[in-house]
Amino acid sequence: MFNVKMEKECGCFKRSGMDSIKTFGNKDDAMIEAKAWAEEMNETFCQKHNFTVAEEGNDLIIKVEMN
Repeated sequence: MFNVKMEKECGCFKRSGMDSIKTFGNKDDAMIEAKAWAEEMNETFCQKHNFTVAEEGNDLIIKVEMN
């Protein structure tokens, strides 16, 4: 199992109603979802943060950095 997780939940993320973790049966599906998730947040959130994907074992972590 592969998980896509949020590193930290900023205010925009909390208001979005998105799940903070999603589980997938294979790495490819998890990576596709993680990249799409980060891209969506970078395009639609307040622009105070930048979201990137980092791999940590079987977890893909959506990293949150200040812009």
